Amino acid sequence: MESSLNDALKKAKRKHLLKIIITSIIVVLILLPIFYKTGNYFAAKSSTKLHGKLFLHNAIAEPNIYIDSQVTSSSSMFGGNIITNRSKNINGYVVQWSTLTSSYDWFRVNIDTNELVPGFHWSDTEFYEYDKQTKSKSATFYHPSIKKYYDGVQNELGEVSEMENHVAEVAISFDKPYTLQEIQAKIPDNLNIVWLYMASPIRDESKGPAGMPVYGFELSDNPKESYSSFVDGLKEYDSNWDDETIQEFLKVNKNKQFGEVKILGVMLTGKTNNFKAIENQDFIRGASVGATAQIVPYIKPEK
Repeated sequence: MESSLNDALKKAKRKHLLKIIITSIIVVLILLPIFYKTGNYFAAKSSTKLHGKLFLHNAIAEPNIYIDSQVTSSSSMFGGNIITNRSKNINGYVVQWSTLTSSYDWFRVNIDTNELVPGFHWSDTEFYEYDKQTKSKSATFYHPSIKKYYDGVQNELGEVSEMENHVAEVAISFDKPYTLQEIQAKIPDNLNIVWLYMASPIRDESKGPAGMPVYGFELSDNPKESYSSFVDGLKEYDSNWDDETIQEFLKVNKNKQFGEVKILGVMLTGKTNNFKAIENQDFIRGASVGATAQIVPYIKPEK
């Protein structure tokens, strides 16, 4: 009788265990699609957010840099990467620029700031900034309120204008802020004004480069509309109100029409020999050459 009771208990235990196993399998089968769908939802949401942040940063803080393509790579329900292919337009010549590999997961988005910040070349005779992937020299802007820079304020117009059969981009920093109308009267028609330098943090640059961002926008055929989009972009970029430079710019220019807004510098592109016309001009505090390209017979420069 005791043996029969033990057998019955063992049988009951096996049935109970089997029920638990079956129930667990059913629960897993139900939860897996829910977990997969939920994971994909949060991953897609972060992916969309990161795409937007990359486009926004390019629009307000990347001088004469264009996004050729931006695609999601290595994506899964947990996250993935976004690859941003970029280039520069140098007076009609497309020049390769660094590619960004940014990442996202359910809760975070990470822009590839390592490639956004230029490299710095130091030697006994030279100092300059360069794009880390292409190794092309980066053009540097100088803020009129920063009196002393580590390597001084460079003016490379004489050197670039002597280059034969090339096109170049040059960052022009003014001795003081000017309106667009004043600038256009000073820049020859055979040079392209492609980007307006509007603001950047004021930091101590005397001991070395601080790697501070510059804010501005591409000059289009409708400058007022471009400026309005720039202001909207600044507000979205600093929605938490924690960037002092952006908030100060918005405060100072809150009630101004674009024609009254002062500009700190411009990015110019053109044939190198055309830059000779602005050598030794008093309104230019600094001129820094960026990317260049040799002119070829089968690609016609814009100017």
